Amino acid sequence: MEYKDYYKILGVEKNASAEDIKKAYRKLVRKYHPDVSKHKDADEKTKEINEAYGVLGDVEKRAAYDELGRRGQYTGEGFRPPPDWGAQYDYSGAGADDFFADLFAQMGRRGRAGAGPGGAGFQMRGEDIHAAITIELRDAYTGTTRMVSLRVPAHDQQGRVTMQEKTLSVNIPKGVTPGQQLRLAGQGQPGIGGGPQGDLYLEIQFKEDPRYRVEGTDVYETVPVAPWEAALGARISVPTPSGTVEVSVPSGSQSGRKLRLKGRGIPAVQAGDLYLMLEVVLPPADTPRAKELYEQLARELNFNPRERMGA
Repeated sequence: MEYKDYYKILGVEKNASAEDIKKAYRKLVRKYHPDVSKHKDADEKTKEINEAYGVLGDVEKRAAYDELGRRGQYTGEGFRPPPDWGAQYDYSGAGADDFFADLFAQMGRRGRAGAGPGGAGFQMRGEDIHAAITIELRDAYTGTTRMVSLRVPAHDQQGRVTMQEKTLSVNIPKGVTPGQQLRLAGQGQPGIGGGPQGDLYLEIQFKEDPRYRVEGTDVYETVPVAPWEAALGARISVPTPSGTVEVSVPSGSQSGRKLRLKGRGIPAVQAGDLYLMLEVVLPPADTPRAKELYEQLARELNFNPRERMGA
């Protein structure tokens, strides 16, 4: 009888971990299972994959299989299997040739039973779907609802896999932050063999806005102020994601000064803060009167902004 290299069938090294073997098995089953594959030998490939995982996915069976490999002998020599192996595969106590023949026959029957759409032997949970959803910053303050359209595989009445468009109404709670994922249970890929559907994970992204910068739950907002507001101090109105607020600009403020509004950031479980970053904006000297005023300032203030540089 021809010896079968189960490691080669699953595409893993002989020292592969149990988790690596499981991942390889799941990947191959999704690729070749007759319910979803158009491969002409899908049934045979699925049977072969199930056969390989039936041995390598079990600690004791894998140990016995590896022992045969280390001996380099697959015929003639008596083989002593692990406990309970014979009960599952009708091992009769013969040589290794008989053992593998019996093993392959039993696994083949089990693979065929679970391979088709009506088989009851094999089920697999559908894969999760990961996508992104973009919202406005203010939506994180109030919560919102968004409609999401996805193209996902689904089984039609004949059991064939087709791409269908699915539209979902997604409730986005207030307090979400960039990178956070919302889980919609059972809205992922369909399962195989009647297995449960996977989940849909939506990663929150904020629409770009030059006024705002978000770090965790803290929000930084650029606020333009006039030179006299910065120099003399002023009470100004500032629109923020949670509404307009009145703030005091301290006299002598410069561009880059930061005003902190505690608890006015994203309202998560631990609310962040809102930081107003002052930016002094000069009025243009685009009229004769404006030029005259700038010239008067230059004469009367005698101000040198580069004095500290030694200029």
